[in-house]
Amino acid sequence: MKKKMPLLINLPKIEDYRGNLSFIEEKEHIPFGIERIYWIYDVPGGQVRGGHAFKEQEEFIVALSGSFDVVIDNGERIKTFHLNRSYYGLYIPPGFWRQMKDFSTNSLAMVLSSMKYSEEDYIRDHDEFKLRGLHE
Repeated sequence: MKKKMPLLINLPKIEDYRGNLSFIEEKEHIPFGIERIYWIYDVPGGQVRGGHAFKEQEEFIVALSGSFDVVIDNGERIKTFHLNRSYYGLYIPPGFWRQMKDFSTNSLAMVLSSMKYSEEDYIRDHDEFKLRGLHE
């Protein structure tokens, strides 16, 4: 079975002279059911969020306002995704280390998660992450 990879996913965009509208439907636009939604905002300049991997949890990250970078590490290679529009987002399957950085002023990141919060699902030590080989 082929391993799922991080992927930018375009969302529906309904353009209207009164303002545009985009939406997300679970298992339709993203490949999982939504169990939790959280958002990150008011990030001081130079701060980094994330710095962990998940054993099972899947996530979808959207820049609702402003911009930021999501740095994905598979244990061998690092790739940076710049999120700056609300009509696409980054799907991150389990087993990838992620960090969010370079937040613009007044940026707002919305994260959709496939699981309720579970500390046991987090890997917070990068050396442990590399040893586990979840990314393979």
